[in-house]
Amino acid sequence: MKIGEVIETVPCIDEFVKNREVDLLFTNNLSLRSVVVVRDERPIGHITRTHFYQKIGTRYGYNLFMGRQNQLVIKDNPLMVEHHAPITEVSTVAMSRPPEDLYDDVIVTRNGLYVGVVSIRELLLKLVDTQVAIASFLNPLSSLPGNKLIDEKLEEALVLPQYSLIYFDLDHFKTYNDTYGFNKGDKILLYLTDILKRNIVGVEDFLGHIGGDDFVAILPHFDTLPICEKIINEFDAQILDFYNPEDLASLQFHNRMGKLEPFRCTSLSIAVITNQNQQFTSVEQLSDAVTRVKKQCKKISGSCYLINEYKEEPYLIH
Repeated sequence: MKIGEVIETVPCIDEFVKNREVDLLFTNNLSLRSVVVVRDERPIGHITRTHFYQKIGTRYGYNLFMGRQNQLVIKDNPLMVEHHAPITEVSTVAMSRPPEDLYDDVIVTRNGLYVGVVSIRELLLKLVDTQVAIASFLNPLSSLPGNKLIDEKLEEALVLPQYSLIYFDLDHFKTYNDTYGFNKGDKILLYLTDILKRNIVGVEDFLGHIGGDDFVAILPHFDTLPICEKIINEFDAQILDFYNPEDLASLQFHNRMGKLEPFRCTSLSIAVITNQNQQFTSVEQLSDAVTRVKKQCKKISGSCYLINEYKEEPYLIH
């Protein structure tokens, strides 16, 4: 949600309006928290009710200020944000202000021109609503964005000049779940999640969890090879710790039906497609293309990655 969606309009005055007129504004509207001061429609500060009457209420304040222009009582360092700023970002900045300014309204502008204010109460209420909405779209295990947000990011990626779509999928994970149970299976998923979060860290990078053992990343560049190598190296480094030593020693184990099966350690397949030498016009095309690369990748034993930079055949990198 953007801050401009929750603004309210409060009176604005120029810097030459006298304080007796400001007093009338406050006394005629008891719910008015502040008045915005503008110069050529651009906010230069505001006068909050509390600050105004603290000034006027001093021993000589009434005689000193009331007949003079409002420059003497203006707060000239208000928090001002553009209308398209996300509520989450504005709330972080607002809550980091000095204690004396903490509950002041946030002034909202459009191209620098005054359009309204947002109270801290309204800001926090909308922040909670936003966080609840975001949480509903997150995978409950990994806390990563789920399918709805993934689809939105894929749509956005289609118009980028450069992007890479990376699909992460675990091999033999179902067998592991059948043998060791879902609780231990979830620990492998969290192990992979931590690795992905450590390596998909660009400001504009996106990491999502489709569900189960399927994850995706969208990067605004083509330099995926070192990232894939690092993720696989980190994954393979400790994956054997999730297995019982006797299973590793015997190279076979009992499945949930009690039958012996050849031991196949869970490995990681990474499929990558980019728009470097091919163009995609829909999310469906992207999904189909990366699925084809993933199928080729899963035919290879052990952890590996394939990068498809050409329209025809993917080529093996690792």
